[in-house]
Amino acid sequence: MEFEESGIGEECGVFGCVAAGEWPTQLEVAQILTLGLVALQHRGQESAGVVTSNGANPPTYSTHKGMGLVNSAFSPEALQKLRHDNLGICHTRYSTTGISELQNCQPFVVDTLHGKIAVAHNGELINAQALRKRVMRHGVGLSTGSDSELITQLLALTPPMEEQDTPDWVARIKNLMSETPTSYSLLVMFRDVIYAVRDPYGNRPLCIGRIVPVSKLYSSGSGEQDTEGWVVSSESCSFQSIGAKYYREVLPGEIVQLSKHGVKSLSVVARPEGDAPAFCIFEYVYFARPDTIFEGQMVYTVRQRCGRQLAIESPTDADVVSTVPESATPAALGYAQQSGLPYIEVLCKNRYVGRTFIQPNTRLRQLGVAKKFGALSDNFAGKRVVLIDDSIVRGNTISPIIKLLKEAGATEVHIRVASPPIRFPCYMGINIPTKEELIANRPEFKDIAGYIGADSVKYLTIEGLVSAVQEGIATKQENKVIVSQKRVGHCTACLTGKYPVELEW
Repeated sequence: MEFEESGIGEECGVFGCVAAGEWPTQLEVAQILTLGLVALQHRGQESAGVVTSNGANPPTYSTHKGMGLVNSAFSPEALQKLRHDNLGICHTRYSTTGISELQNCQPFVVDTLHGKIAVAHNGELINAQALRKRVMRHGVGLSTGSDSELITQLLALTPPMEEQDTPDWVARIKNLMSETPTSYSLLVMFRDVIYAVRDPYGNRPLCIGRIVPVSKLYSSGSGEQDTEGWVVSSESCSFQSIGAKYYREVLPGEIVQLSKHGVKSLSVVARPEGDAPAFCIFEYVYFARPDTIFEGQMVYTVRQRCGRQLAIESPTDADVVSTVPESATPAALGYAQQSGLPYIEVLCKNRYVGRTFIQPNTRLRQLGVAKKFGALSDNFAGKRVVLIDDSIVRGNTISPIIKLLKEAGATEVHIRVASPPIRFPCYMGINIPTKEELIANRPEFKDIAGYIGADSVKYLTIEGLVSAVQEGIATKQENKVIVSQKRVGHCTACLTGKYPVELEW
């Protein structure tokens, strides 16, 4: 919850779909794209866009973009114009670079020497300034401040190894990867295929799903002959609502081609020798939806393990365990299971107030919190409460909640945080407040319990978080792609200040 109120943003979400078999397809590609994007709405609420294609040579592209939530941005009339296309990509945005305007809305479409391409991007380039200058030296103007437009223009540049009349998109994508090591998951649509790309460090998530008949959705016997289409998404949580089965993750550095003929791995670009992967650990802590699968494990289960580890590291003499709704609930359940204390609800959430992080100052943010929760006093009056939260970022949000609980009858309120203190900004796609704004870097942190009005405050350690995340990642074979312990690694830069690559300014 604390992330939601603090100014920390969830980057973006990308989704793509290709109909399998004969074209024109009977599959409602535009509807699938929309439903897939709605399932990724938690990753961005600023704007949404979709580009579809008939897949011909040359193709006809149809584009629709709008500000706000997906259901607001995509009207039935707009989707009707896209309904006869065979493939498409879409994007929901929370800006980390570029201002909040429709012109920054993705996907971007540009003309290249070989025809139009459409690009959707999740992440943030660590060397964007240098790349911007390089593109401009080629005489290319940039109309937005978005890293995603920059990526699109870099892909449009002809690499040295490409023959004049034959587009080599693997070479172009590899050329992009050589220019910038992280952070990006990309969807690139050209003619009748979608290329799914993940940076060599795997900092942002990307996975593939297979659309099957509804009758085969929960059957273990369906084979690829039952495939009605292929989808690719930032998170697997989008698959169930469109009738798709999880297929596999796109590996760090991998370039995968999705077409009506199936899924084909074209190349894997290696990291510098000795460098581990750097998947963002806060995808597990907060950003991802609980039913998403990363690295072969469900996010909900990882959050429960974080709660159990927190109970081991920071036990509390208390009567009940609860949570600030809702993303910390799995951790609270894990804490209750490990500690043997009963789990109860102490707060009732008003779901229609809105997200208070869009309010501009501390006073309004605090009022927003007061409007957002009601105390279930019958559950905890006269009791000592352990309250589990995702994080304490600024400290402005949790303080009025503690006051609310104590005024409603809690004798003690002990805060246990299911992640370590955030001390450093993220430069790879997460919108974190400045270093000075983070409570962990301010003098008040020395007595944070007194500052926020709690009886005690304890955080999960970095070692505890990494252990809880990596415990469930086993060596296994997944669709003939080996995932081994040697390839496991997570970015903890916002906690440690140790970034996976050297930053360029």
